[in-house]
Amino acid sequence: MEKPQHNARAYWRQNLRYLIVLLAIWFLVSFGAGVLFKDVLNTIKIGGFGLGFWFAQQGSIYVFVLLIFIYVRLMNKLDKKFGYDDED
Repeated sequence: MEKPQHNARAYWRQNLRYLIVLLAIWFLVSFGAGVLFKDVLNTIKIGGFGLGFWFAQQGSIYVFVLLIFIYVRLMNKLDKKFGYDDED
């Protein structure tokens, strides 16, 4: 069954919003916390290492993986909302 064109545009518009927000969060965590604000964050210690160093080495990877799971959940909801889910 073919979906109406306006639904497809609304679907992709919402998908792009999700992508922009999630990538902005990842940018802020990886570049912001790991590079721009590392000196301030390094005053906070985790396991003997500065928080800025931790974000640069591990934190941005953890946040990226978490954002992937969030994106999957958001897209599953969006698919159901627009009728693109596999449960037909």
